[in-house]
Amino acid sequence: MQLLDAAALLAAVGPAGPGCAHCEGLHAPGWESVTAPVAAPRLQCVGTLRDPAVDEPTLEERHAPGTSYWHARAPVVPTHFPYNRCTVWRCPQCRRGFLQYTEAGGYYVDHRLRELDPTLIEG
Repeated sequence: MQLLDAAALLAAVGPAGPGCAHCEGLHAPGWESVTAPVAAPRLQCVGTLRDPAVDEPTLEERHAPGTSYWHARAPVVPTHFPYNRCTVWRCPQCRRGFLQYTEAGGYYVDHRLRELDPTLIEG
């Protein structure tokens, strides 16, 4: 799977928006829990933000003033948590982008999905 940095992430997905008939039902402006990862044929995987050369990616988060982890306007920073553990997906028809990762705690597994707003990507 191809490792994407901020520039490659921007190039891999289309603009934010409501999506097309194929993906319009996916609504996750901030991180949303989903019952299972969303995969083909609904979305296609285009890469990862998880650097395989890093054994344990940082848990450090980076936020804009007034935002938090769950906030729909939180910046997308590929080198910071949770983005540094994400796979990158897009709609095969309109190229609307999504991030997915699985939070695995001691007693639970939580699959999470977030729509990708390219204006929020920071390098």
